[in-house]
Amino acid sequence: MCGIVGAVSTRNIVPILIEGLKRLEYRGYDSCGVAVHQAGQLRRARSTSRVAELDAQVREERVEGATGIAHTRWATHGAPAVHNAHPHFSGGPGAGAQGRIALVHNGIIENHDELRAELKAKGYAFTSQTDTEVIAHLVDHHYDGDLFEAVQRAAPQLKGAYAIAVFCRDEPHRVVGAREGSPLVMGVGKGENFLASDAMALAGVTDQIVYLEEGDVVDLQLGKHWIVARGADGNFKRVQREVRTVQAHSGAADLGPYRHYMQKEIFEQPRAIADTLDGVGGIDASLFGDGAAKLLDGVDRVLILACGTSYYAGSTARYWLEAIAGLPTTVEIASEYRYRESVADPRTLVVTISQSGETADTIAALKHARALGMERTLTICNVATSAMVRECKLAFITRAGVEIGVASTKAFTTQLVALFLLTLVLAKLRGKLPPKGEQAALRNLRHLPAAVQSVLALEPQIIGWAEAFVPRQHALFLGRGRHYPVALEGALKLKEISYIHAEAYPAGELKHGPLALVDAEMPVVTVAPADDLIEKLKSNMQEVRARGGQLYVFADADTRIESSTGIHVIRLPEHYGALSPILHVVPLQLLAYHTAVARGTDVDKPRNLAKSVTVE
Repeated sequence: MCGIVGAVSTRNIVPILIEGLKRLEYRGYDSCGVAVHQAGQLRRARSTSRVAELDAQVREERVEGATGIAHTRWATHGAPAVHNAHPHFSGGPGAGAQGRIALVHNGIIENHDELRAELKAKGYAFTSQTDTEVIAHLVDHHYDGDLFEAVQRAAPQLKGAYAIAVFCRDEPHRVVGAREGSPLVMGVGKGENFLASDAMALAGVTDQIVYLEEGDVVDLQLGKHWIVARGADGNFKRVQREVRTVQAHSGAADLGPYRHYMQKEIFEQPRAIADTLDGVGGIDASLFGDGAAKLLDGVDRVLILACGTSYYAGSTARYWLEAIAGLPTTVEIASEYRYRESVADPRTLVVTISQSGETADTIAALKHARALGMERTLTICNVATSAMVRECKLAFITRAGVEIGVASTKAFTTQLVALFLLTLVLAKLRGKLPPKGEQAALRNLRHLPAAVQSVLALEPQIIGWAEAFVPRQHALFLGRGRHYPVALEGALKLKEISYIHAEAYPAGELKHGPLALVDAEMPVVTVAPADDLIEKLKSNMQEVRARGGQLYVFADADTRIESSTGIHVIRLPEHYGALSPILHVVPLQLLAYHTAVARGTDVDKPRNLAKSVTVE
């Protein structure tokens, strides 16, 4: 969600800014723009099309400069329109869109209405509906010849979350950045410096990265930079931040034989799982970091905080943690957790799950849990340098690689692998995992990549099913036990990328309401593993058939469910016990993908959605 790139150099940095935006396209956006210092003035180009069109626009208009900022916007305040696209300009009271200050912003300013009224009273004219334009005018209001000081004066007046990059017409070769609740990094180059919301944007430009912390304001100039941090007393003081060598990989990966990144990422899952398990020689607390054994010892319950697909991963893990490790487990939607009264327990292990490690809701929920006195924190994340990893005492880094498709696939299955490892570690620490059980679990984990590969071979059959879903507007997904969260994830995938309304229920809930929706036009997707609930599930399926519903069943080989009128069956090659959810989610991903392809939607960038949700 929303991307920032900025640069101070002696060369034309527009190609760098544009390339940085392209690397951030996977996050989702609905407009984009770039602004530079050119011939003593501010120049900008903005578009509600893709970055490629913006690139063509700046080439045609010959927008060039050695200092500049660029942005991809996901609309919050104001519709996706050119006048709402970043960068925003401010030139003083009554100047309208004329430029002295140029600014881009990620996040949401909660007190923007109050600030807007104050600035209008001072003579500032607004040309957009965005909260971002408020920041530009506020910085301009405080500007008195020193941009760095102006941003320091403006920042304490902002309530909410923000990462900003700003430069001034009157100070060439200077860009100032600031962050509070939204990620921002600085790239250190040779005689030039950069800002970005993600180190990936700077891949190929510099691998020397500084991760700015909450309250930091950074001053970038040619060959030098300064960072100040706002302390508890509200004053800014000079600080040093570590420069790290980060090998960021480009999001513009080769599609190879695949039509979309989502399809490619579905088929990368065997490798991603194998990479995530690489180095796991045994079940040991050290898998989760130094000091893990001490921190995990004595844990008497688990609290999982996550959003979206990661929430469903946590919901699956609840079944494992309670059944295998014997630990009471609560799974909370992160965006709700901090806004209700809850009972804190310092012996609780707080687990956050996030693909990006920058999910704003989850970070806020984590901080709330810590404020309540729950300091045993662990994150499962795909980005080792993310804010979530820095906020938690322990971490397990999945090795899914860059995931470009907005609808998560390989990040989800590798999260499940990590959560299963956590379950085994906690079970072992509690004396609930005997040596034979440990060895059996390790064998099953090592066989997972091959097992997932065999499920992927079902793609031709699933393509056939997808055609039947194309004209449908609604679908139901059913699962039981630990496969209920898998059904939820399958419904989410279908609605995310095909725009078919889909809901998931525990199959036993059919009679309590959803059965009223079932008719011949309502496909019912059923997750049917050969577990101890299969006979109950068969009875639920008969309830659907009795109402004329069409069943699409993903069944294990030995479930004895046969295709017949109204019952369509695809058999998975094998039953996989406790790890079965990892196998059963793969055909649901493929069904959603091929349905979306057949419906002609934008699979990798579905409407209204962003890859990384960095605002509440």
